[in-house]
Amino acid sequence: MLKIQNLTKCYKGSDKGVHQLNIHIEKGDIYAFIGHNGAGKTTTLKCVTGIHAFDEGEIIIDGINISENSLECKRRFAYIPDNPDLYEYLTGIQYLNFVADIFQVGSSERKDRIERYADAFEITESLGDLISTYSHGMKQKLAIISALVHEPKLLILDEPFVGLDPKAAVILKDIMREICGKKGAVFFSTHVLDVAERLCNKVAIIKAGRLIASGNMIDIVKEGQSLEDIFMEAVDDEAN
Repeated sequence: MLKIQNLTKCYKGSDKGVHQLNIHIEKGDIYAFIGHNGAGKTTTLKCVTGIHAFDEGEIIIDGINISENSLECKRRFAYIPDNPDLYEYLTGIQYLNFVADIFQVGSSERKDRIERYADAFEITESLGDLISTYSHGMKQKLAIISALVHEPKLLILDEPFVGLDPKAAVILKDIMREICGKKGAVFFSTHVLDVAERLCNKVAIIKAGRLIASGNMIDIVKEGQSLEDIFMEAVDDEAN
């Protein structure tokens, strides 16, 4: 579903970026991407989604090279950044219809999906209000619904649980599992390691722009240890 091959992205005048990154996400995977602040998680996600150009490597989404056909790739995934920028002069429903128009979602399909997810996240009654009146949590929920309205095959999220109340976080985790049950995939960065350990079947750990561990969660997290233990060991080992 997603192949990141030898990805290198460097920022001018700085060592920051990512270097020779390789990650393979298959259909059915819920894949966690973890690392310290500044490790390169957001840079990687922005390269994958076409926001950042990159210096070397390839990014293949559902068999399509994003450098060769970015529009077709973008039809197949949805991206939710850590701080979504929404058009605050629109109402919630206007924004959702705007996104549905972009992805050419039919009127019947969009109505059903918007109703389903708005009810699940309990913001139906607020869809007629201006987004500028929404709380941070409500904006996060609206961004999630907008990402789901075209039923993406690949869901890419940057710190998705920040700002969500516990019930909304549970709903989002259920949606992730549902996408993967339909042979889609989820790739997300997070600092919430206990959630990643319980939710994900695969994980990648990045430090200073370089991948230091990746693979099946069950293989990386050994009996008697936690993902937090493994993360700290991996980071300490690289430092020595």
